[in-house]
Amino acid sequence: MLVIACAGFGQWACAHGIAGNRYFPGTLTFDDPAVADEWPTEISSFKHPAGDGTEVTDTAIESSFSRLLTPTLLVGIDTGWIERSRRGFGSQTGFDATSLNLKTLVYENDPHETLVSAGFNWGIGHSGAQAVGADRATTFQPGLFVGRGFGDFPDDVSWLRPFAIAGAVTPLFVTSRKSTVTAVTPSGQLAPVFTPASNILHWGVALEFSTLYLTDRFNGGPPKEEPLHQFVPLIEFAFDTPFGGGSSGRTVGTMNPGLSYVAETWQLAVEAIVPLERAAGRGVGVRAQILLFLDDLVPALFGRPLLSP
Repeated sequence: MLVIACAGFGQWACAHGIAGNRYFPGTLTFDDPAVADEWPTEISSFKHPAGDGTEVTDTAIESSFSRLLTPTLLVGIDTGWIERSRRGFGSQTGFDATSLNLKTLVYENDPHETLVSAGFNWGIGHSGAQAVGADRATTFQPGLFVGRGFGDFPDDVSWLRPFAIAGAVTPLFVTSRKSTVTAVTPSGQLAPVFTPASNILHWGVALEFSTLYLTDRFNGGPPKEEPLHQFVPLIEFAFDTPFGGGSSGRTVGTMNPGLSYVAETWQLAVEAIVPLERAAGRGVGVRAQILLFLDDLVPALFGRPLLSP
């Protein structure tokens, strides 16, 4: 049985990123395959190389808003605020770059707990602050987002059924080979400098565990209700790989173990940020996210897509 675009177990099947008995939580290091009216806000703190031989600690608040145009197509906007600090210098603050995006659900299979979405992100050039490294040129970023649960696995590997994987591949293309950032000059001062800008392949994968499968709410058949009200332990791996002409550097990545809890109108998630090599950062950072399901939280405003008849 193949179910396309929310037609299977009711419209909630795609409204929360649900396929069959599987809820795919909102991931924090890359986008998840859900297409929904939602408002995630994330706060993080992490120490990492600044690109000029120094290290900075970024404390960031990032937020995005998504609105369904049709049951399978959304439009969204992302922005944020960053406080950047370095040893020996005062902290600098400013807005992160703003981006607009479209995202559509292209495949859903409820019996096999599968969702596939595709998107396109337009980063608005020079919409962020130079002081925090966000004053970059316009960017274009197509993306593919996948989720696959193991709930249909045979009895001889039934212990795998609570697990799922989610992943994303989002190449970012820059329109300028130079970016302006605030860096430490040879004289020991902070000043705007030009640095090389490369295309970057953002890619990641997450291993997720649905505690629903450990409760009597799961009966092995099609779901009778939304698989909400559960904890979802997960571990995300996120990587950045420069590519294209003039690119330099190697792939850097982080491991991000965490825990999500999902309710009817919100999801709360917390993760550690663990660099996998020195080039990705130093020490362990942390990020937390609150994700609001707007269609359930404010049904009078978000109960149906904008272009529904």
